[in-house]
Amino acid sequence: MGWAALGRRAGGGSRPPVSPLLSLSIASLAGSFTLAILCILTLTLTLATLAHAEDIFEEGKSDKEILDNLLLSTRYDKRLLPPVQDADFCCGMRQPSDVASLTNQSTPTPRNPNQNKNINNNFMPHENLRTHLRGTLTVNVSVLLLSLASPDESSLKYEVEFLLQQQWYDPRLRYSNRSSYEFLNAIHHHNDIWLPDTYFIMHGDFKDPLIPVHFALRIYRNGTVNYLMRRHLILSCQGRLNIFPFDDPMCSFAIESISYEQTAITYVWKNDEGTLRTSPSLTTLNAYLIQNRTIPCPIKASWRGNYSCLKVDLIFTRDRAFYFTTVFIPGIILVTSSFITFWLEWNAVPARVMIGVTTMLNFFTTSNGFRSTLPVVSNLTAMNVWDGVCMCFIYASLLEFVCVNYVGRKRPLHNVVYRPGENPVTQGDKKREGGGATVPGGGGGAPNEIVTCTNCGPNPCTHTATNGCAAECCFVQVRKKEPPHPIRVAKTIDVIARITFPTAYAVFLIFFFIHYKGFS
Repeated sequence: MGWAALGRRAGGGSRPPVSPLLSLSIASLAGSFTLAILCILTLTLTLATLAHAEDIFEEGKSDKEILDNLLLSTRYDKRLLPPVQDADFCCGMRQPSDVASLTNQSTPTPRNPNQNKNINNNFMPHENLRTHLRGTLTVNVSVLLLSLASPDESSLKYEVEFLLQQQWYDPRLRYSNRSSYEFLNAIHHHNDIWLPDTYFIMHGDFKDPLIPVHFALRIYRNGTVNYLMRRHLILSCQGRLNIFPFDDPMCSFAIESISYEQTAITYVWKNDEGTLRTSPSLTTLNAYLIQNRTIPCPIKASWRGNYSCLKVDLIFTRDRAFYFTTVFIPGIILVTSSFITFWLEWNAVPARVMIGVTTMLNFFTTSNGFRSTLPVVSNLTAMNVWDGVCMCFIYASLLEFVCVNYVGRKRPLHNVVYRPGENPVTQGDKKREGGGATVPGGGGGAPNEIVTCTNCGPNPCTHTATNGCAAECCFVQVRKKEPPHPIRVAKTIDVIARITFPTAYAVFLIFFFIHYKGFS
């Protein structure tokens, strides 16, 4: 009966219920088995990835393949600052090739100064480097001038074109020495690499952006990143317009990080260079650079004091020859030409009027044509002084002619006769001497005329013709002088003007150029 019952159960009868504890054990076993399989697959994939990562540095791999693996999101995040783990890698960098052999390892390892010195003799030892704060990223900056230009000689706007180089150290971008590349060209990966957020502090504007944008991005074996970009700025410069054109305009601009404070990023001039480097083919147009300097920003030049900042000063000068040939020498010629009228006859009205009016009109034309290009300022400038004084001399020479002509045409007093080349007083003496030089007993003279006698005593005496010494021959002497002829006065004014006008103008020229040139 027992066997029969067992047969019935085996043949399709109802089975007894499975224990819950047994079901839970079976499910746990299955989950553990699945987890073990996943771990094995993950480990296998990781080992394959590492093996592939080692393979990417082998010779024959392209820089794109190397960069694609260096910039994997699992090992590189461009949102984070490069970790500062090497206190020796700081401000002593010279050229990327000088520091390319500092380390050839793919992972960052600490080094000491002696190791650096043995690796690269060109790298500055630790004791010669500036103090490097651990945790602060140092960005080395250099500028190469390419071209300088200005719209015209009198402008205070200058266009500056240059290459801005920024260099820093990112240990996350080291790659193995087994690669055949001295550096990786990362121009097509610039959106995936951390770059300094550098902006310009300046008075001016950017010129229209260049298309395509000109920049270069290189990554060297030891993790040094070299970022080079071309910039074209229009700077509004500072000039002392009160002494224009003897001033030396100064153009300034600065670079600063927009989001990282000085404790996170420090900008330094590469190799402590005190001046900018200039391209061998530097071109200039109306821009005459006489000096440039690179300095850390003073407090007043930085928009925010707690951010690292570097400043560039460009000092220009004016083309003195341009202003002498277009302003000063023409002005001197016109003023001295107006002095020619002093050597002409007082009654040469057409010639003297033509010279005076022509020089004045020409000076007005020259002055107004040049003044239209000058910057407008409210204070008195050197050019205003020059125009005003020169115009006064030209106008004064014209007034001198008017005075001479007016005096020369006046009616003479006492009917004095003018004889060219003779003095009016001498003419009166000769008239009386010609009519009778001696008067016996004074009778030949008028009753009240003064005569001179020699018989009045030891010394000659004078008295009226009707008094004393009747037997003595007396000589008539005119004591009352007649006024000079108006023509003689006019000629005398011309003679005085020939000396005073050129002398006064020469004194002005000496004072003008010494005074204003001394301020420049």
